Order: sequence, then structure tokens, then C-alpha cells
Amino acid sequence: MDREMTDRSCRDKELRELGLERNAGDHREDEFDDDGKPRRTGTVWTASAHIITAVIGSGVLSLAWAMAQLGWIAGPVALMLFSIITFYMSSLLADCYRTSDPVFGKRNYTYIDAVRSNLGGHKIWLCGVTQYLNIFGIIIGYTITASISLAAIQKSNCFHKNGHGASCKTSNNPFMISFGVAQLFLSQIPNIHKLSWISAVAAIMSFSYSFIGIGLAIAKVASGPTGKTSIIGVVGAIGVSESQKVWRAFQALGDIAFAYSYSQILIEIQDTLGSPPQENKAMKRASLIGVSTTTTFYILCGCLGYAAFGNQAPGNMLTGFGFYEPYWLVDLANVCIAIHLTGAYQVFAQPIFAAFELRATKRWPVLVTRPIAFKLVWRSVFVMVSTVLAMTFPFFNAVLALLGALSFWPLTVYFPIEMYIAQRGVPRFGLKWVALQGLSFVCLLVSIAAACGSIEGVIDALRVYRPFMTEQ
Repeated sequence: MDREMTDRSCRDKELRELGLERNAGDHREDEFDDDGKPRRTGTVWTASAHIITAVIGSGVLSLAWAMAQLGWIAGPVALMLFSIITFYMSSLLADCYRTSDPVFGKRNYTYIDAVRSNLGGHKIWLCGVTQYLNIFGIIIGYTITASISLAAIQKSNCFHKNGHGASCKTSNNPFMISFGVAQLFLSQIPNIHKLSWISAVAAIMSFSYSFIGIGLAIAKVASGPTGKTSIIGVVGAIGVSESQKVWRAFQALGDIAFAYSYSQILIEIQDTLGSPPQENKAMKRASLIGVSTTTTFYILCGCLGYAAFGNQAPGNMLTGFGFYEPYWLVDLANVCIAIHLTGAYQVFAQPIFAAFELRATKRWPVLVTRPIAFKLVWRSVFVMVSTVLAMTFPFFNAVLALLGALSFWPLTVYFPIEMYIAQRGVPRFGLKWVALQGLSFVCLLVSIAAACGSIEGVIDALRVYRPFMTEQ
């Protein structure tokens, strides 16, 4: 009895730290999970919506360009390999949601909690730095992409009115500021558990602009003439040297890696799932739905975009103005992109909000007495800083590729494999251990190559860069 009262007291204290204290006299067990926190109500479909919202984002818009760098063989093969690796690693990671036992073990509410429970030591620090810096980078990337799409609407109308040869350059900065203002309000949503409706809307938007992009590419292919394509991708005939081709191919791998980036928030998404059924089984189903859906769209957008534009494919299929007409349809697609990225921003930001607020309230308990004011101030500062940084470094393809390269190996491959080996007690130097470590090493080489290509792309962009003066 004493132990039960102690456990309840600890749970109530943790709830108070999170601003989720029970109402006086309200102890109905059906409102709380086995850990004392409010019962989770997420399903396979809400988790799938979160995944699709996180995955089908700005990355899909760069896949035609990535295909142009890799060609008809390496491009589709790379897409399929990344999708298979992403799904397999997400399955390993889903089993790490509970410590020791996937059914009865202690819950890990965040990615870093899973690393702490299964690995410990310096890997906790390494995971935290990698995960949160990468999420912050993705948020900056989404701010850049949303502003480019909003600016493209203005440019599309200008081209329609004044002709395709008109000078319709516009600054992205006002659109970044507008996007940031919208995030100031949305960032006050309490936590990721309250984002189901936003993810549903965002997922619908991602399907919408993907279908529009696919339809426009099909129309361009059908009407002809189309751009020149190649089995090996961009070649020297269009002014790209062999060394440039290598760097661009590496950057394309980074773009593809970014397009499948969601492992860093997988545990946080899994923590929204109600139980039963078992969270790991439900999450594997959600991952299968999410990854297979996104891969289908990626192959269609990448291949059809490459077929339409050839080796001259723009870095952003819907804002690079390979498509001018019908202008209203291009405008609609860019509106859908902006709405989708508004939701995707929150899906990635909420884990950072939760982690910082929990740590802050533990370190400074006085903040628990003013949770609303604390969240209002700190989340607003977070949004403003990310917006200013996006205005400072507005490089689309290079930024996406670098983010993908930096996150792919550590968060998608290394930590899931190491946690799986530790949790399942896989014998060192056994066949399974060697296979997993070999896969990890190959993925590390891919990440290094993609990072090198991305850095080269950033250096190229910096040669003509003027802070806060970028025009598209």
C-alpha cells in the first residue's frame, strides 16, 4: 500500500511539472494510462498522418532535380533503398519505445529517453545534440521552403500578367516573417498530442500539391517536347564538369535522405498511440503506411519531373517555374505547400518544446507556477530566432541536403541499430551483429558523401550571397 501511494505521488508530481495536474477529486482511472499521465488516444491512422506530414514536405519538391543528378538507374534505385532502410530502421526503433520488453517495459516518451534507457553514457549527449539541432535545422528549412512557395504565388501572377520573360523577382523576407507570425500562434498548442487535426489537414495538403505536381509533369510530357534525360544523369554537355557531377550526385543523396527524414520524432509520434493494441505493432503499421505512401509519391514526382524537365530540372519543381500555366493551378499547389509546412513545423517543433519545458521546470521549479507565461515567452523566442536564421541562410537545395546528410546516419541508422542490439542482446561478432554493423557502416559512408556534396553546394551559394537581401 505504501509503495502504491508513493508511486501515485510521484506520478502526480510529474503531472504537475508538465502542467497536467489532475482535478481535485477526479481520479477516474479510465482517464489515465498505466504511467499516470492522461490517456493517449492516437491510432494507426493519426500516427500515419503525423508521419506523412513530417515526411512529405519540402523534400519531395527537390526530387526531380535529384533524379537529374543521378539518372534513370541510380535515381530510382536510391529512392527505393532509402525507403527500405527507413522502414526497417523505424521498425527497430519502434521496439525501443518500451525498455527491456516491448509490451510491459517502462515507456520512453522521447527519442533521447530511449537512448538513455538502452545505451546510456556519452551517447545520451550525442543523441540529444544531434536530434535537437537537426530538428531545429529542419524547422529553418521549412520556413525557407514555405516562404519560397508564397513568393512563387506572387511571381506566378506576375508572369501571367507580364509574360514569362518579365523580371518578377521578389524578396522572400516578408513571406518568412508572415510564416513566423502564424507559428507564433500555433506554437501555443500545448503538445504533440493535440496536433492530430493539424496533421490531418497537412497530410491532405501534401497529397494535393503532390498530385498537382504529378499532373503538371504528365501534361508536360504528353504535350512535348521534353528535356533531355540520361541513364547517368547530368553530363558535361550542359556545362557540368565531371567533378561538379560528383558533388551534385552526393548532394542529391542528401536531398533524398532529407525526404525520408522522420526518425528523430518517431518515438514522440509513437507516444501518442493508445494501447491496446501494442504501441510497437501499431507504430510499425503506421510506418509501413507512411513510408509506402510517400515512396509512391516520391517515385512519381521524381521520375515524372525528370521526364518533363530532363537534365535541366529545377531545384524546386513547383517554384522553379518549369510550370507557368495554368497559373492558378501552380498558385493552388504553392498554397497547399505553405499550409502543409505550417503543420509540419509544429510536428517537429513540439518535441523540442516538450523537452526544454520539462528540463526547465525541473531545474527551476518556480516556472511550474506560471506555465502559460513561460511557454508564451520561450516558444515565441524560439519561433523568432528560427525565422531570423531562415532569413539569413535561404539556400533551398543545399540546406535540405545538408540536413538530410547530418541526420540520416546517426538518427535513422546508428542509434536504432545500437539500441536494438543492446535490447535484444545480439551476440557480438555474430552473423546478425556483423550484418547490422555492416549496414550501419555503408550508411555512414553515404552520409559523409552527401554531407561533402551539400557543403560544396552551400559554398557555391555563398559566393553570390547577400544577408537578408535574397530575391527569387
